[in-house]
Amino acid sequence: MRRGFTLVELMIVVAIIGILAAIAIPNFLRFQARAKQSEAKTNLKAIFTGQKSFYAERDAYTVETGLVAFAPERGNRYRYDLGNNTATAQNGAATDNCATMTQRTAAIPVSGGVECGITGDIFRYGVNITPASLVGRSPITWTLTVNGTAVLAADAVGTDAANCPNCSFSARAVGNIDNDPGGDEFFVGSMFGSTISAPCAEALQDQPGAAINTHNDINCES
Repeated sequence: MRRGFTLVELMIVVAIIGILAAIAIPNFLRFQARAKQSEAKTNLKAIFTGQKSFYAERDAYTVETGLVAFAPERGNRYRYDLGNNTATAQNGAATDNCATMTQRTAAIPVSGGVECGITGDIFRYGVNITPASLVGRSPITWTLTVNGTAVLAADAVGTDAANCPNCSFSARAVGNIDNDPGGDEFFVGSMFGSTISAPCAEALQDQPGAAINTHNDINCES
């Protein structure tokens, strides 16, 4: 006689597959999100390299993306801020508000003149690519100062132009790398930095040129 599977046996197999899927799918999504974070780390490293090259020629840092040759490929999930392009905001002000950014809301990027940042590729991913909960939020303090004096205020993004050539810079990347309302946030700077948002941070401190993940969209939602 030829025998087939009983209903109970089939139900057991389906249950096992369901359990394995419940374990595997979240891990896969987490791994996929971590792979997307490499974009922010790579581009912030490019900003750091561009700033160092600019400093070698001018003995100063800048907030203008064009001067550090920062133009990432389309499809970027993160928004990048080098600082405010007004003279007062560059001088150690606690701000990451880039007044003029390259707008990637259409097939052809819209340039606004002197720019200090680049938006996420809204044309491809939609407006939710930059989470509103992290815009204007900069939980970072730069711990290495010049002659014992802080050269960038806590939470600052930009340059402390008044202190050049003994000056510093910092930049940030913010993006939504999964389907929840939370966001991911990285910083890079020319100084040693430490985060003041430890519950959501992947790294508490890091060295110059290394990206600090101050708010991890994978492990901690806003």
